[in-house]
Amino acid sequence: MRKQIVFLTSLLLAFTVAAMCQDKGKPASPPAQTQCKFSDGKTITIKYSSPRAKGRKIFGDLVPYGQVWRTGANEATTFVTDANVNVGGKDVPAGSYTIFTVPTPDKWTLIVNKKTGEWGIPYKYEADELTRADMKVAPTSSPVENFTIDLASMGSVCTVTMSWENTQASVDISEKK
Repeated sequence: MRKQIVFLTSLLLAFTVAAMCQDKGKPASPPAQTQCKFSDGKTITIKYSSPRAKGRKIFGDLVPYGQVWRTGANEATTFVTDANVNVGGKDVPAGSYTIFTVPTPDKWTLIVNKKTGEWGIPYKYEADELTRADMKVAPTSSPVENFTIDLASMGSVCTVTMSWENTQASVDISEKK
């Protein structure tokens, strides 16, 4: 009997080790990053996790309208700038921040928050908000499977564009001199 217990324990241990050593594949929402350089070399960097649509209805369902969304998956999305900037008409000093959004069908709101290092939801950081800025919303030309944040540079302006499913939201960020 003792030999059977030792054999079964060894077998279970071997299966456990084999399972732990297997390649788990790509994460469901892999990390992503985008960066924009102003004409003077100063930068904005956004780091986020990029979830996949996987046939799901995204906006108005998985991401409810009118509620604060972590703007990606997993940890909250980070926004780091080494320049003083103006986000949608609101001043944001150089520093590290977290960004959230409030999507609606016709307008999104970008939230720049001073609190960093949080998981992302539930949102309980209103007291740490630096600013809220309106974002323009438009339909995408084709469905977007992977949630994407893009920063495009045009001299002293960087446009942040968020795209997923059939929606695109954007806001201009200008360097404050």
